Amino acid sequence: MSEIPEKQIKRLRSLLGEAETNLSAAKELLISILGDGDTIAVPSDNVMSTPEGKVIEGIFDGQIMIGPDGKNYPVPANYASKSKLVEGDIMKLTISDDGKFMYKQIGPVERKTVIGTLSHHDDKYFVEVAGKEYQILYASVTYFHLHEGAQVSVVIPADNEDATWAAVEAAL
Repeated sequence: MSEIPEKQIKRLRSLLGEAETNLSAAKELLISILGDGDTIAVPSDNVMSTPEGKVIEGIFDGQIMIGPDGKNYPVPANYASKSKLVEGDIMKLTISDDGKFMYKQIGPVERKTVIGTLSHHDDKYFVEVAGKEYQILYASVTYFHLHEGAQVSVVIPADNEDATWAAVEAAL
């Protein structure tokens, strides 16, 4: 069996991410049109309807937004990477009537910047800082043209020692 070129693997990952985002958007739009027969709609301070669409507030976990109902909402990796979102940030998701997802960071947690070394294992990228590994988004690796062993400045939550994700600030 021949090896699959890395470029094709990256493209497949990108296509799968886009497909997951589109599928989630389609499901949310269908639920907003037909309702969800399996659940009873309970008013929440974190979910509301506006003229712009359905608005949901949630917490960013390093990769996705978790809504007040426990549902996962896919945050585009490029947005999360460029916005330097970190675990615990409060997000607002507006789902328009035509199914478009619009994210906005509305409550950033306190942050601190640290320096570490990039590593790659288990098909994931990490930055090791003082003996602790923080996972980073693949979009950050490609955006900053990082390579294994590179020194990287990352942003982590200041008051969450259990955090497992970091946002790349810069390649050093």
